[in-house]
Amino acid sequence: MQIRISWPAGQLTATLDPTPSSKALAAVLPITSTARTWGEEVYFETPLTLPREADARQVVEPGTVAFWTEGDALALPYGPTPVARGEECRLASPCNVLGRLDGDPGLLATVRSGDPVRVEPVHP
Repeated sequence: MQIRISWPAGQLTATLDPTPSSKALAAVLPITSTARTWGEEVYFETPLTLPREADARQVVEPGTVAFWTEGDALALPYGPTPVARGEECRLASPCNVLGRLDGDPGLLATVRSGDPVRVEPVHP
């Protein structure tokens, strides 16, 4: 499944894997939220409350689409965060991995804290 994430300065699509968390997200789309930034990560609240999956990870690749269970939020890292060791993408805590951004995750650098963010399904 593909989703589109858009904000005032740009947009990206992402391909989601068929995980319990991504299926739960798909069921509530579209959603609109308010972006927050944390180092080189954009995150925003969703209407979902999900359990941590067995394969949740704290260190991920740039462009990973993750669900932060402790904050009921989507987390989109594109570079080092305040808790990173070196250049890694280290999330605040282990997160459910939903999929990957299709384009350049560096575009997320144009998101400003407080920007409106919309997530919607991409229909073929």
